[in-house]
This record gives sequence, structure tokens and C-alpha cells, in this order.
Amino acid sequence: MEENKKETVRRTGAPIDFGATWAAIKKYKKLYYKTLGFAFVIALIIGFSIPKTYNCQILLAPETGGGSSSLGTLASLASSFGVSLGSSSQGGDAIKPSIYPDLMKSVDFKTSLFPIKVKKKGDEKAISYYNYLKYEWREPWWKDMFGLLSPELKEDTLVNAFELTSEQSRIASLAIKNIECTIDKKTGLITIDVTAQDPNIAALLADSVKNRLQDFLTAYRTKKARHDLDFALKLNKQAKKDYERIRQVYYEYMDANQDVSLLSATQRQNDLENEMQLQYNNFTATSAQVLAAKAKVQETTPSFTTVQSATVPLKPSGPRRLVILAVCLFLAALGTTIYALAKEHQLKPLLGLS
Repeated sequence: MEENKKETVRRTGAPIDFGATWAAIKKYKKLYYKTLGFAFVIALIIGFSIPKTYNCQILLAPETGGGSSSLGTLASLASSFGVSLGSSSQGGDAIKPSIYPDLMKSVDFKTSLFPIKVKKKGDEKAISYYNYLKYEWREPWWKDMFGLLSPELKEDTLVNAFELTSEQSRIASLAIKNIECTIDKKTGLITIDVTAQDPNIAALLADSVKNRLQDFLTAYRTKKARHDLDFALKLNKQAKKDYERIRQVYYEYMDANQDVSLLSATQRQNDLENEMQLQYNNFTATSAQVLAAKAKVQETTPSFTTVQSATVPLKPSGPRRLVILAVCLFLAALGTTIYALAKEHQLKPLLGLS
């Protein structure tokens, strides 16, 4: 029996002596006071060195088939000309809501945020969001330790999305870092979270980002439809011009040949009537095409319902100083414990090492 117990100890290593472990920890209680106190001070320095941030959240619900009513009206008008617009459900949507977050990370969208005017509470003059991030966004002291003083505030509006400068690229990355878009796959709700170091700016920017997203998506999704509409309007304008020209020629000819009964005059009259009818039919067909193109623009225009509007946040969202304090104290206690057990040769038995 005794041999079996020795064999078990030999295989599993030295047994854990919790009393000795606790004694080793108590022996270094003064070291705990020092390290925990030091960690407390470090946590306070870190927590109060990080600038306060405020978060504003907006909830949007994309509507499906938002343009069906207008589309039906235009379709009924077009049908009066003998033209069918087809079903509104035909064709696929090129941009699904699931890729909205990726669109917001694109260079075009990021640079479109630069001109947005923001203003702190109490300030008289508004500045662009670009200059707010460039000149007024504060970083912790350890990031600015080797930085230079900020230059004099000036408007920087020369932004070329095709070739950004290194500074513009940095500002664009900071902008999109402070703006987050997520999609709830179950409910389809779009959540836009905007972070700023001023509560008023957070609310103003959140509302502006919502409008920019809607405008950006509208322009993106209706680009081809608007191009087709412009082409249809151009054709319709030319068809109307041709119809009015031949109509004027016909009226002038009839006024000049009221009492003429020659066959050649009658033939000329018939030719002008046929030409005028052809131009009228062309004008009617292009008018129907314009209606169809307008319906397509309306059909592809995205529509959103604002579930939660932007409001000025009352409390800061960061930094989470209690979390920073807890992490620093935990790391200090853990490090001190490992040191104490190692010094008293209790670490290896605790870890099951021989």
C-alpha cells in the first residue's frame, strides 16, 4: 500500500501544499502593498490621460419596395401610351444592406465626410470634420510625446480621392475608425455608431453620416437608372423638336395651298401628314420611355425609416476607467504572486512540476 502511494506521488509530482503556498504569499504582503499601490497610480495615470469620448447611435430600417406606389402611378401613365414597364420585382438589387459596412469603409465615402461642418457647444464658428480630426482631436500623451505642436488652423479642402496624401489617408482612417456600421441579420436593422470627443459633435456627426449614407447609396444604386433617364429625356426632347418642326411645315403648306387641287399638291399634303404622324408617334414613344426611366429611378432609390434618431449623449462612453483599474490591479497581483511563489520554491509544486 505504501509502495503504491509513493508510486502515485512519483508519477504525479510533489503534492500541493496550500498552507505553504499561502504562507509564501503572506510573507510578501508588503511587496503586494507596493505593487498594488503602484498599479493603482499607473491605472489612474492611464485612465485620466485618455481623453473622454462620447458615442451616439442611430438605428435605421431599410424599406423594401418603397417606390412601389410611385412606380404603379407611372406604370399606369405609361400603359396609356401602349408601353408596359414590366414588373418592379424584375432584376436584382446590385447593393444589398449586408455590404453597407464595406461601402462605408470605401475611400469615396470616407472622403465625403471631410466637408461636414461640426461645432462644439459654445463655439461660434463651425469647422470641417477633417480639420476637427486634424487639429482638435486629442490623443493620449504617450502618443504625442514626440510629436510637434499643431500648426495654425486652416481649411484643407483640396482632397483628391484618387491620390490621398499621407496626412489625408491618416485622417480618413481615423474618421472611419470613429464611425461603425453594423447590420442585424435577424431584424435587418442598420446601426450607426459615431464616436467623438464632444457630445454635440457626436450627435451632429451621426445625423450627417446617416444623411451621407442615404445620399451615397442613392447615388450609387440609381447611377445607371439616372443615366438611362438622361438619355430618354434627350431622345424625347429631340423627338418633340422634330414633331414641332414638321407640324409647322405642314401648317404653312396647308395655309399656302388651300385652293389648290393639283394631284402633286395632294400628294405633298399626304406626305407631310404621314411624316407628322410618324414624328408624333416617335414623340409619344419617347415620352413613355421617359416615364419608364423615371419609374426605374424611383424603384432603385433606397428608402430608410429612422427607428432611433441622433441625440446628444449625456455621459461619456470612454475611457472605462474602472476596467483599466481592475486590469492593472489584477496584473500587479498576478505578477507579485508568481514572484513570491518562485522565491519560496512553491511555484513548481503548484504547477505540478517536479
